[in-house]
Amino acid sequence: MDADLKPLRAQIDALDRQLLDLLNQRAKLAQQIGEHKQRLDMPVFRPEREREVIAKVQQANTGPLHGTGIAAIWREIMSACRALEARQQIAFLGPEGTYSEQAARQFFGSSCAFLPCADLDEVFRSQLSGASAYAVVAIENSTEGAVARTLDLLLAHPVLISGEISLAIHHNLLRKRPGTDGIRAVLAHPQALAQCRQWLDAHLPAIERRAVASNAEGARLAAQDETLAAIAGEQAASQYLLHIAAARIQDEAQNRTRFVVLGTQTPQPTGHDRTSLILSVPNRAGAVFEMLKPLAEHGVSMSRFESRPARSGAWEYFYYIDLEGHQDDPPVRQALDELRRACAFFKNLGSYPIWQE
Repeated sequence: MDADLKPLRAQIDALDRQLLDLLNQRAKLAQQIGEHKQRLDMPVFRPEREREVIAKVQQANTGPLHGTGIAAIWREIMSACRALEARQQIAFLGPEGTYSEQAARQFFGSSCAFLPCADLDEVFRSQLSGASAYAVVAIENSTEGAVARTLDLLLAHPVLISGEISLAIHHNLLRKRPGTDGIRAVLAHPQALAQCRQWLDAHLPAIERRAVASNAEGARLAAQDETLAAIAGEQAASQYLLHIAAARIQDEAQNRTRFVVLGTQTPQPTGHDRTSLILSVPNRAGAVFEMLKPLAEHGVSMSRFESRPARSGAWEYFYYIDLEGHQDDPPVRQALDELRRACAFFKNLGSYPIWQE
């Protein structure tokens, strides 16, 4: 049987050599582009360009490869070529093995330097100080809603959103040995504990639930003590050599988390973009209606509306709004001009491409 496969394997080996030659040709062209960018002080990473490249390759595909597989392959190719220009550092909420790291690697590819940070404040500081070129932070979950600390930090700091990525979140119960006997406490980020509340109520009702800075931190601690269990993904199980005592324990099967990429530039319009704002209006009758009226008048769709207390003691709020479209699109630009004049507080967090794979 193995002899029957030899001709096919020989063909694959020959194609691999051709692929390697073509990839190196591509890398040399990328180096030339990198030199040109350096002379003109252009950014190394252009999310809108990478989205365009992936979309073109997916559209040209006529073979058995799926679109998501093509996207993953080409993202790694572009990541490796980008590293020839500069190996950029990406900050994320650590330690290693978090969903934030998974999102960062999926967005940028593996040929970057990834910096795990102790908390979200440190993630923001790393990007704002220039220690990291970009940062990836969770902003909302489909089950539990917004990540409050991320919203507060987006308000407090002069940051710019350059991209976004959404991950399917599959939570697992992890520990040093199989089974659930002898567990004294379950450790996870507060959002993960909330997303698995029903399973925990049904299977470990009397066990302490202990909030930690990240799911991967819970996995790290569980790896040191067999009486502890963690809620985290398969990457954390592999990273910390833990058993999956129970798989996919999240309450919602379609559980997803949206992450945003903090950068320094606003990508060019792609036709599939989103603009994020933080707004505030005086606490008076009709103020919120007046705030939203320019969007309706200019036909701008709103995909997200979230409020957070302004902490002024006067029952005032900041409104976190996502708009469909780019700030340079004429209808969006006109609506934003009117919002600036109408709002007591206006902050544009940036326009960025939406990845659709």
